[in-house]
Amino acid sequence: MPGTDIEVVVIGGGAAGVAAARRLHDASIRCLLVDARSRLGGRAWTVTDASGFALDLGCGWLHSADRNPWARVASEQGATIDKSSPPWTRPPPEWDFSRTEQADFQQAVSAFFARAEQAAQKEPDVAASTLLDPTSRWNGLINSLGTYISGTDLDQLSVKDFDNYADTGINWRVVEGYGAIISAYGADLPLMPDCRVSAVDHSGKRLRVETAKGAIEADQVIVTVPSTVLATERLRFTPPLPAKVQAAHGLPLGLADKLFMALDGAEEFDKDVRVFGRKDRPGTGAYQFRPLGRPQIEAYFGGRLAADLEAGGDAAFFDFAVSELVGLLGSDFAGRIKPIHVHRWGHDPFALGSYSSALPGFAECRLTLAVPIDNRLFFAGEACSVHDFSTAHGGWNTGVAAADQVIAARRSQPA
Repeated sequence: MPGTDIEVVVIGGGAAGVAAARRLHDASIRCLLVDARSRLGGRAWTVTDASGFALDLGCGWLHSADRNPWARVASEQGATIDKSSPPWTRPPPEWDFSRTEQADFQQAVSAFFARAEQAAQKEPDVAASTLLDPTSRWNGLINSLGTYISGTDLDQLSVKDFDNYADTGINWRVVEGYGAIISAYGADLPLMPDCRVSAVDHSGKRLRVETAKGAIEADQVIVTVPSTVLATERLRFTPPLPAKVQAAHGLPLGLADKLFMALDGAEEFDKDVRVFGRKDRPGTGAYQFRPLGRPQIEAYFGGRLAADLEAGGDAAFFDFAVSELVGLLGSDFAGRIKPIHVHRWGHDPFALGSYSSALPGFAECRLTLAVPIDNRLFFAGEACSVHDFSTAHGGWNTGVAAADQVIAARRSQPA
């Protein structure tokens, strides 16, 4: 257990916490990174399957890679960066989606995004579902597409928040795993793993951080836990911070779960093609064949569908995937796939979801969540980012910003 020589405690070892602690450590500030997990990375988690492939169970894409600082970190670590076009930019195979249907669907999606952009400039904020064309045959699939993007169904999604997201359209992958590079970036930082923080008392001269391994005192604290942890008050504050709790309630974590499956005879399919399980209803899976050229299928499930599947346990994901893929490729296809790995993020006790989206009318909560308290208590994480939420680089940017606020506050203190 550390003594009282800690200057800054960083709570949470995800992308934001690792980036914040790295910035403080490099500034020669005595910081301690405290995390409830036995590993770093938080919702960025890479595991290795029996074939030796790195699987990202959490974030897996270097979104806005041309300005994503994790791309630089990956390069500095000597990781292999795949810059090929992502599956959502490639035409699906015609056996799944005729060219005429694809054109019609893309036109409907473009029109929906245009209406959402226009509505976001007006008051009041509305649910994105209100911008669907009631006569369109593609509304169910557009809703499913929304769950892959935002982790939530369109009726629970603020159109202003949705429009605020900034994307350069450059999307790369790390072959060795996104979670792996984030974890490695913090590997040499002062760390207390397996140490859940339950409370922060900021009433005294120094802050007191209550952990599973005892109390830690510090001059400042950076909080980087998911918004769900704040909303459910699994991390409590003394004096209470009701504005933070309320803001966190407006930024719930949706679900975007992934299932990896082994695929026999994978060479039959093109690399990195994506198909939808169904096109006539909301709540369907998106199936990426041969991700990174591997003999696998990477399946995505979002929103209410993911929540329903999580309730059924890990096996429910594979059973659902089999039912949809058999519908596309015939009953014999069931014998060609086997489950490898899935993680139910909604049942993860330290995350309680995948990534944040604002409820209708609550887009401003991101700014509220990020505001420091008395220049001693600071907040970071993807939910604090107005334009890069739901991403690991949003975590990085807010973590570094919080660390810089700490550094500035310490410099302004009298000697």
